[in-house]
Amino acid sequence: MRPRVIALPGNDALAGSIATRVGGELGGATVRPFPDGESYVRIDDRVEDRDVVLVCTLDRPNEKAVPLRLLAATARDLGARHVGLVAPYLAYMRQDRRFAPGEGLTSSYFARLLSETVDWLVTVDPHLHRHPSLEMMYAIPARTLHAAPVVAAWLRAHVPDATLIGPDAESVQWVTAIGELAGVPSRVLEKVRRGPRDVTVSLPTGVPLHGRTPVLIDDIVSTGSTMIAAIGELRRAGAAAPVCVAVHAVFAGDAAERLAAAGAARVVTCNTIPHPSNGIDVGKLVADGVAAVLESQPFAR
Repeated sequence: MRPRVIALPGNDALAGSIATRVGGELGGATVRPFPDGESYVRIDDRVEDRDVVLVCTLDRPNEKAVPLRLLAATARDLGARHVGLVAPYLAYMRQDRRFAPGEGLTSSYFARLLSETVDWLVTVDPHLHRHPSLEMMYAIPARTLHAAPVVAAWLRAHVPDATLIGPDAESVQWVTAIGELAGVPSRVLEKVRRGPRDVTVSLPTGVPLHGRTPVLIDDIVSTGSTMIAAIGELRRAGAAAPVCVAVHAVFAGDAAERLAAAGAARVVTCNTIPHPSNGIDVGKLVADGVAAVLESQPFAR
């Protein structure tokens, strides 16, 4: 049986790429709220004895997690052989330790929830901090894909004179990898965060800026505060208006507007989360990752 690829709302384009790559068939599903706010789900095509691939990027996860769990349970109840999840953006990675007494370790709790919901997971550049890998958090096969090669290819084509700037120490892994692949210099700023929107950064000495285009690189843009602070520091140092590149376009509230107003020459993101700034396509990367998982079949309930 060919795999059945089912997109949750807003994930149709990526689902189409996956179905083509794995020789699967697109399946229809209805996901909508009842008037009282509960979720209604229905699978419109046969899934019995098939591998089912659910495609659902997990920005704004509180409104997506329950329909996803119900749809996965429905697929399994209708006889699906295995149910996997493709979540290009994986939420609830922030709270990986107790920063204040009484806080929950929600990254671990969400990992437990998804591990109970699906048989395998494919995601792109999860925001790992103190967890060394997803496999340490998830009880199912969890494949991490890296966007660095496609971001580097975009830079070589569009900003060949780049100097890559990481806005903080947490970005060093992405900045270094992309810089090496693109063949351009890279540096990381020093950051002090006092609150979600109160951030200062400083530029280390020896950053090659003269005659080059600064490119700020990060995995996630959420409030935009870190990149906004970095733009200000670069402009004070006499650099040209920077290009801002991120893997995941979370953009909470008016973050996109604030980033543009701060003086970014351009904001470009990967299409792990649909957004007008999407300019770097990870469709082939994700589809190849799903194909590899389906071919290996390392999962069983």
